[in-house]
Amino acid sequence: MKIFAYGIREDEEPSLKKWEQANPDVEVGFTNNTLTADSARMAEGSDGVVTLQTSDYTREALEVLHNLGIKYISIRNVGFDNFNFQDLNDFGFTLTNVPVYSPNAIAEHAVLLMGRLLRRTPEFAQKIEDGNFTWAPTIGKEYREQTVGVIGTGHIGRVTMQILKGFGCKIVAYDVYHNPEIEKQGLYVDTLEELYKQADIITLHVPLFDSNKHMINDKAIEQMKDGVYIINCARGELIDTDALIKGLDSGKVAGAGLDVIDNENSVFGKKWSSIDNIPNEKIRNLAKRLNVIVTPHSAFYTETAIHNMITTSFDSNKSLIEGLKPDNIVNTNK
Repeated sequence: MKIFAYGIREDEEPSLKKWEQANPDVEVGFTNNTLTADSARMAEGSDGVVTLQTSDYTREALEVLHNLGIKYISIRNVGFDNFNFQDLNDFGFTLTNVPVYSPNAIAEHAVLLMGRLLRRTPEFAQKIEDGNFTWAPTIGKEYREQTVGVIGTGHIGRVTMQILKGFGCKIVAYDVYHNPEIEKQGLYVDTLEELYKQADIITLHVPLFDSNKHMINDKAIEQMKDGVYIINCARGELIDTDALIKGLDSGKVAGAGLDVIDNENSVFGKKWSSIDNIPNEKIRNLAKRLNVIVTPHSAFYTETAIHNMITTSFDSNKSLIEGLKPDNIVNTNK
């Protein structure tokens, strides 16, 4: 049995070696290249493929894998919105993801972004850099005085709520699918508009669908409280960047913590000589603001999460090759 992996980073290699040692019956090949029509040929002779990338999986790349006789793809992350499911079905692929690798990693990052905004950390950092060691007028706010609106109460959303409760925040939540425990606590509101009207901080923890793309838009921001903070550690396309910039310019939005941004691939994952040289004007605009904190899609990036992403994806791919049906199958081979 042979599994070939794409996009393997240096930080993933220790976990991959451990997995290989625990599965001596599996031959593992890998590259740091992403899966493209050209690199797909590297998987020749393999029974399955493990991959992770933020760019789209092209039909051409999938066709090459199909022609090599490969039927199983396992991604090392949660989101599968960069696949065209028609392509997967046309070529008879079965796809698995890693539905839970570390909710804590992303939840902690979201809560830290909130705290840094509430205590105006970027502004203090700028003052210190300028030799200004005074505190006024850069006054902060406390978690326990905030009502936090959590949109999405899956694994990550629920851990976020747990952490925030420890800080004494009031929580309101919205999800199309209600979690029974949260339902018992009476934390759900019936509409997003109701959440927007109550929340001092809004944090997004939902997957991306066509139906919720740019859910945070001009109309949504209009419905929010004045001085709201917006946190996004989910998917960049959930927020209309133009609407967010307008909200920041007007003061309606007091600040934003963004681990993901629409069209982030033009900037994230690359080194720039300065913010001024970033080619994406909207990301440049956001990154320069002292009331906006941008991190490069790194909320997931902990030792625990990386280990779990490698282990689950390779375990899943091996199971598929052996004819088993792991419970994290995203689509069925047709």
